[in-house]
Amino acid sequence: MLSFAHTHLFLLFLFTVHLIPTTPMGEERHPQDQGQVQGQGKSRKRVIPVPPTEDPDPDPITEAYGYCNTPDRSEQAWEGHSPVDYKLLSVQVMIRHGDRYPLYAIPKTKRPAIDCTLSPKRKPSHPQLKSFIGHMAQGGHGRWEGTLSSLPRLPNHSACEMGELTQTGVVQHLRNGQLLRQAYKRHKLLPPDWSTKQVWVETTSRSRTLQSGMALLYGFLPDFDWSLLTVHHQWSTLFCGSACDCPARNPYLEEEQRRQYRLRAADTELERTYADMARTLGLPPRQLRAANPIDSLLCHLCHGLSFPCVSAGSALGSGGCLTLAQFAVIRRQQLEDEVDRRRVGLYRRYAVLAMHPYLNRTANRLERVAKAYAPGRKPRAGEEVFTLSSAHDVTVAPLLSALGLEEALFPRFAARVVFELWKSPHTTQRPRKGQRQSQNKASGVKGERSKGGNMFVRVLYNGEDVTFHTTFCSSHDRHATQPLCPLGNFLSFVRKDMFGVLNATSYHDACYRRTG
Repeated sequence: MLSFAHTHLFLLFLFTVHLIPTTPMGEERHPQDQGQVQGQGKSRKRVIPVPPTEDPDPDPITEAYGYCNTPDRSEQAWEGHSPVDYKLLSVQVMIRHGDRYPLYAIPKTKRPAIDCTLSPKRKPSHPQLKSFIGHMAQGGHGRWEGTLSSLPRLPNHSACEMGELTQTGVVQHLRNGQLLRQAYKRHKLLPPDWSTKQVWVETTSRSRTLQSGMALLYGFLPDFDWSLLTVHHQWSTLFCGSACDCPARNPYLEEEQRRQYRLRAADTELERTYADMARTLGLPPRQLRAANPIDSLLCHLCHGLSFPCVSAGSALGSGGCLTLAQFAVIRRQQLEDEVDRRRVGLYRRYAVLAMHPYLNRTANRLERVAKAYAPGRKPRAGEEVFTLSSAHDVTVAPLLSALGLEEALFPRFAARVVFELWKSPHTTQRPRKGQRQSQNKASGVKGERSKGGNMFVRVLYNGEDVTFHTTFCSSHDRHATQPLCPLGNFLSFVRKDMFGVLNATSYHDACYRRTG
């Protein structure tokens, strides 16, 4: 059985090799999928792909460029959009780190020549990059939990180290922060004199997540006051805090690994491709597979570099270059693996157990803010208005799956998931206890779903509103009197409903009484 210490290593292999986006980034929605927010009815870019029957042969290379997320194009962010007069109360953000150097080297080839120092004069750049570099130099005035204070606040190697954040990755998150700043500026989400308790930032102990988080925060709050900031340490990539112990979680991961292996082994074109690549490099195919060549090849593609070559005299193999066609075969298999993963459903079960602790913390935060704004109460200034969790693909991918967003594109570099809490201007008189019980019974509303009657949530993925694709709000009538998703739906989902796929009613029940 996988120990928890080995879980991240397997997840890293699982995602860098096999779980990649499944739809071109620029496709338009069908008319019935177009939504209107505050009178805007423009067609939005798709992050929930079309059904497989509409796109039977997705282009692996197009998918790969979408994964790169090169910061050289305009992007529409739908964060901050709501019906007129609704008040934005809280925003919870989870991100994947930005573009990084490969975690693996292809044996007998030269590593990609990329400079990981930062220079405003080198492309891609950003108007805030120079001031960001200067502001990070003052980071000693902030508070850093655990070992975070020993990590570099900027990438700083002229020859990138394995896994190091690149300048592209920094610029991606400066743009993310700037997009969120523009989206929320008119809502006055944070007061000018915001307090330490109102902004929560957390990251794993990898420099690329810490640096990505700082870049987004700086884009969102330029020249923020270091003395007000505490950067919290999450020791697990699952952001599960003190609730990481779940014996039933990793067995699902083991079963998913076996499913994945069987699918790869049955793919004869993939086997031939690895054999051809190994022959070129003069390596045993098993050694090439272990080196995870797709990770390095993606870096070459994203940075516009030629694929690695070896001369016949420098290797026992035939010599030559790895090709885009070989890359496309591996990517094609990744896309097929995505489809099979959703069909089998093992990963969804894992994801529910993996991400419940994070979702539960998010639900608790939103509920605290909602209670602070309940009718008859004076809003308090001590609630977490903006939280930022800087994470990995092995965090964001299970989060999407746990929310029921199985069709969403795999987390690209600098992907972001945003939870927004909104308060409706329309308040209804609270019924007496007996009357409320009869109303709930008649309407089928009970438990958490009856809470926060004028509080609503939105979920956005890479700027796209995906709320009505989530499990907890897919059946809500978006054309009802209240067009947003009730907060009670989300609370009920996190605290009970999400465990239905495990035939359980609670996190403890699902973790310690595995039933299938």
